[in-house]
Amino acid sequence: MLRAYLRKKFPNLSDVDDVVQESYLRLLRARVGGSLRSARGFLFTAARNTALDVFRRRRTAAVEDIVEIDQLPVLEDRDGVVETVSREQELDLLAEAIESLPPRCRQVLKLRKIYGLSHKEIAARLGISERTVNVQVGQGVRRCAEYLQARGMAVSPARVRPAPETPHE
Repeated sequence: MLRAYLRKKFPNLSDVDDVVQESYLRLLRARVGGSLRSARGFLFTAARNTALDVFRRRRTAAVEDIVEIDQLPVLEDRDGVVETVSREQELDLLAEAIESLPPRCRQVLKLRKIYGLSHKEIAARLGISERTVNVQVGQGVRRCAEYLQARGMAVSPARVRPAPETPHE
């Protein structure tokens, strides 16, 4: 099933067996960690992330290959069951990562990333300096990324860096 999923989802992936092997390795590592809820869902998520990593490494691919992907016939534009389950599991894992943070860090990160408050608003609400807010957001994002990576989820560096503070009027 995993090979069929990878061939359907990534028709230009030539290293399907390597991706399958890496996915099973990530599954075994996660099982050792003991925080695995759904082995099947984790396996498919790990396979998707591994395949995406392979494509990221091949960014020098010809433009024609990208055009061919866009021209593939699509029967349905919405996500399938595997993608939906995978996304839900990723969100659950992210929620676990946030909940694993120290209380102050968790509070600051939620106010910034979930509620969209500025650093200045968070500092005023919590009675701390803006610099402390900035440090807490940075630490929270890094710790969440480490938590996700330790559980087999690929996290790109762009997703790890906190968004710069924008002036708030």
